[in-house]
Amino acid sequence: MSYVFPVLLTCVISYLLGGLNSAIIAVRLLKHEDIRKHGSGNAGLTNTIRCFGKVPALFTLLGDLSKGVIAVLLSVWICGRLIDGGDVSPFGYLAGIFAVIGHIFPVYYGFKGGKGVLVCSSILIVNDPPLFVFMIAFFLLISVITKYVSIGSISAAALYPVAVFLRQYFLEQREPHIIALNVSLVAVTAAILILMHKSNIKRLIARTENKWIIGKKAEKTEKGGGENSNQGN
Repeated sequence: MSYVFPVLLTCVISYLLGGLNSAIIAVRLLKHEDIRKHGSGNAGLTNTIRCFGKVPALFTLLGDLSKGVIAVLLSVWICGRLIDGGDVSPFGYLAGIFAVIGHIFPVYYGFKGGKGVLVCSSILIVNDPPLFVFMIAFFLLISVITKYVSIGSISAAALYPVAVFLRQYFLEQREPHIIALNVSLVAVTAAILILMHKSNIKRLIARTENKWIIGKKAEKTEKGGGENSNQGN
């Protein structure tokens, strides 16, 4: 069977699921507010917990993780039945790309969403659980050491394709063309995440990025940091 239909189906399903922004939905239902009009204006977990507290943030976390998981599972399941035999793991990573794109540019909300970090994490839960644990630990370590969520996110995104290559080449020993395809798809996802943090990178260079301290509110590192930080998900 041709791969064209399974690829298109994966892209459409994942994009539409990814576009369901959990922060917007949770804050609207629980607080009757628009998260995009508060704080940094970013429709992600970090801005939600800063502006509306733990309960809306918890629903945002669960929602963003769930939609990525569902997108990957559904895409791999459908494509596994449309294609006879073979490794369908690339469809999981392809689903990840479009779930992230849907989260960042949701058709339901005027193409204005979050940054896709949580969705990317949920993709790893399904595609490679052990690597997910490692990447989360790495993200937390970098965030705690630097006190910047944005540095943790950017660092994890940069390491993501390298980690996938090392694991699939040395541990799983998959076929070279599958490894190359999977790493390429992961690299696209990582590039999107890093690109979405370009404003954070500029503020880090200018030393105006907000610090995140567990149990406390964001700390202004320099004058002008304020609520403009888009450390979000």
